[in-house]
Amino acid sequence: MLGSFIMGWLSLKIESKGNNADLISDTLMELGALSASIEDANAETPDEQPIFGEPGDPPPGIWQQNVVSALFDEGAAVAEVVQALQQATGIRDLIYSTERIAEQDWVRATQSQFEPIRIREDLWIVPTWHSAPNPQALNIVLDPGLAFGTGSHPTTHLCLAWLADQVKPQHTVLDYGCGSGILAIAAKKLGASQVVGVDIDKQAIQSSCFNAEQNGVEAQFFSPNAKSDSQKEQNPLHVQYDLVVANILSSALSVLAPLLASACKSGGKIALSGILREQTEQVSGIYAEWFTMQAPVYMGDWVLLTGLKS
Repeated sequence: MLGSFIMGWLSLKIESKGNNADLISDTLMELGALSASIEDANAETPDEQPIFGEPGDPPPGIWQQNVVSALFDEGAAVAEVVQALQQATGIRDLIYSTERIAEQDWVRATQSQFEPIRIREDLWIVPTWHSAPNPQALNIVLDPGLAFGTGSHPTTHLCLAWLADQVKPQHTVLDYGCGSGILAIAAKKLGASQVVGVDIDKQAIQSSCFNAEQNGVEAQFFSPNAKSDSQKEQNPLHVQYDLVVANILSSALSVLAPLLASACKSGGKIALSGILREQTEQVSGIYAEWFTMQAPVYMGDWVLLTGLKS
């Protein structure tokens, strides 16, 4: 029956090296792909490689081991596409896989994956299409978007719970690697007097500003390299804060340790996440140069490290 025929798409994933990922992605688009993206093949593992640079440094570029994902119409001849790709790029023996994706209401399907998230009974993350389970709680309105940080990941959850315990009305807070702005927004809603978010991703800054406006809070968001009048000639990383929180990869935390330590007041506190269990000792040892490190807090495979500035 015609009514039972369901159209869909075909997802093609190709393994690639860092020096040819862009070429493969661009060529797939020329060969009729509806979309193409490049992902870290080692994401969510100890070998995950961040793309970041210290403030003032250029980003180092693409990951070394990648998966190029492309979406085609369901009827696409994959073998012919891959053959044409190899001929066009000169890259041979590509390793690839395919998956058929059924057509569906993508908006509804996406929304169904995101329910309100309970951090504590008095702290929730609530998508805009849901009612708050506890209207009397501190509810952060946040929808999934391009920037990292919806509250569903253990590292974000750990940082939010820490902020809920630590933020006092007189506190100033720095959120380094602010992503969606969720931690900065939470800190402000929890009563912090001043909150600053920093991220090297321009999309993250835009997302953070939008989400702060949606939540009716005032917070400042900057790129660490930005130079504008809005910063009032004061680099936010040259100011010291009562609380510093950074939810980024452990490799970035290791490199940025001197910067983050200098941004924390004497007697202030730091919270670090984005760290896997097996990376705990290494990262804690680095920050012990400036902080009295506290016992780690675990959630699944992830850890929150906190410290008191000497």
